[in-house]
Amino acid sequence: MTHVVIVGGGPGGYEAALVAARLGAEVTLVERDGAGGSTVLTDCVPSKTLIATSDLLTEVESSAELGVEVPSTVRADLASVNDRVLRLAAAQSADVAARLEASGVRLVLGTARLTGPSGVRVETADGEIDLEADGILVATGAHPRVSPDARPDGERILTWEQVYALREIPEHMIVVGSGVTGAEFASAYTGLGARVTLVSSRDRVLPGEDEDAASLIEDVFTERGMTVMGQSRMATVERQGEGVLVTLTDGRVVEGSHCLLALGSIPNTESLGLEDVGVATDDAGFVRVDRVSRTSVPGVYAAGDCTGVLMLASVAAQQGRIAMSHLLGDAVHPLDLEKVSSNIFTSPEIATVGLSQRQIEDSDIQVDVTKLPLAANARAKMQGVHHGFVKLFARAGGGGVVGGVVVGPRASELVHALSLAVSTSLTVDQVADAFTVYPSLSGSVAEAARRLHRP
Repeated sequence: MTHVVIVGGGPGGYEAALVAARLGAEVTLVERDGAGGSTVLTDCVPSKTLIATSDLLTEVESSAELGVEVPSTVRADLASVNDRVLRLAAAQSADVAARLEASGVRLVLGTARLTGPSGVRVETADGEIDLEADGILVATGAHPRVSPDARPDGERILTWEQVYALREIPEHMIVVGSGVTGAEFASAYTGLGARVTLVSSRDRVLPGEDEDAASLIEDVFTERGMTVMGQSRMATVERQGEGVLVTLTDGRVVEGSHCLLALGSIPNTESLGLEDVGVATDDAGFVRVDRVSRTSVPGVYAAGDCTGVLMLASVAAQQGRIAMSHLLGDAVHPLDLEKVSSNIFTSPEIATVGLSQRQIEDSDIQVDVTKLPLAANARAKMQGVHHGFVKLFARAGGGGVVGGVVVGPRASELVHALSLAVSTSLTVDQVADAFTVYPSLSGSVAEAARRLHRP
């Protein structure tokens, strides 16, 4: 029987373990913090749980438009919110552990280090364990980047892993960094009732995303009372009594009660023994992998954020599944980044799939584009939705759908239809001909496809 050792219990690790067990391998999964890894315990699951409460409050704020009278004292109890966040994270971790156990996966709590291309040493609470493996998967994730000039203290200066210790809504939260993480938390704390200032070193928020979507989100942020400081780079963050001072490189100073650092991520690849084994990493420490998750060392694979390949839980899971299928000789489809769907959990959400407008403009692909505002959708009007759109990219002349953007409530759900279209190369007519419910927000997806029909 093939013995597989997986280092890291996040989506890349536990999904790989389940596939390997299904294919008949003996599987040992080593995790430092608990089943599910940081995705479940300190990152994705907790943040989206916090955002769920924020979204509810945002909907309540607009309920008067729907004829609902709400007492003016409606507010979030952040202590209760964060207690719920941590309970749900722990429950999800327990569910992952139970699923692994039911599949016959051995879960070892400890810190691992590769001792060779087929060896892993694990330091546990009870001592060291040496494991021999026919295949190894490294799925150790990443952690928040911090700066020597902005050191988190877990009380006033925080990383996104530390915010769940807060017991009261921040009076003034300064979010440094306007990428996905910064935008999501800035949106969330605005919805929870905090005054928020978003410090962005770029000329707009979400600089790596669809320009129309990012512009809309920035307009919504401003409309909801957020202060967005574009082209403003942080120099230092200092604790001052019960508050913080954020000094910018141009000398301006922003005073707040708290500061959330969203400065990016660093791969958890130090002290893993990768260099000794010969596993190649890039200058930032990310493990180099190919489209079937192989590293530079035969028999050693890597998946997830430690590879830096689109740092999404869904991509990590897919990389892990692909790695095990390849290792164990099952049919395998190499990772295709042109078919990945993703979501940004701001309010409203931004969901994307396939090629972006920027990628299309930088290529020789000839496409037709349509953009349909959600404000014209009957269901959106009923729900009081004013912001959002569906954008569709298809090969010129009514050809296959190659990408799309959805901005609106629950965009993460709406984008699945476009994801199916992109992954199966459906034409715009095939998307348009599929029935949608009336009234529904998904009707806008079909209508956008109809607008790209070419006789």
